[in-house]
Amino acid sequence: MHVVHTTAHTGTEGKIMRLHFLGKGGSDGNGCPSLYATDQDTYLVQGWGTNVVGTVEIPHLLTGFAEPDTFIGSPMTDTGRGTFQLTGRPISDTETLRQLDLADDETAIEVPKRERTFYGGISDR
Repeated sequence: MHVVHTTAHTGTEGKIMRLHFLGKGGSDGNGCPSLYATDQDTYLVQGWGTNVVGTVEIPHLLTGFAEPDTFIGSPMTDTGRGTFQLTGRPISDTETLRQLDLADDETAIEVPKRERTFYGGISDR
């Protein structure tokens, strides 16, 4: 069972964007990184910062918190150490960042939320 809370922030257009907490895990500290759904039909991904602006690193387990029949719609690179790196729109507005429990080595990005339409299948042999 997942703990659910909703927060709101002012987006870049001045409109209030709602964040719906989906899950967190992967660190010994505050339980972050985290995944949020937004009312903009996107995901906000809170992860460990990298040397590339807009790219974060997240544990594999974080993808399991995506809403049913959806997935994080950003290409992910497997690091080979139990994490993925992915790139999205950097979250820089103060109102959003203020509502996240970011560790010193973390940052947040917005990525597309995509509908899952393929669930695997049997190929003809």
